[in-house]
Amino acid sequence: MQTIQDSYRSFSLLLSINWDRLIYVFAIAASLFLGAYLGSLMIDVMTHPVRY
Repeated sequence: MQTIQDSYRSFSLLLSINWDRLIYVFAIAASLFLGAYLGSLMIDVMTHPVRY
């Protein structure tokens, strides 16, 4: 039980020290997915124009 508590405290310490790096990784991944989504929408609009 002591080992589990020590490892949990170590993980908590690492997380509290490096939380900003995790946010950067999430922001980069989210921007890549959003760019890919918007790019696919733009390609669809450019290849299938709406005719009135």
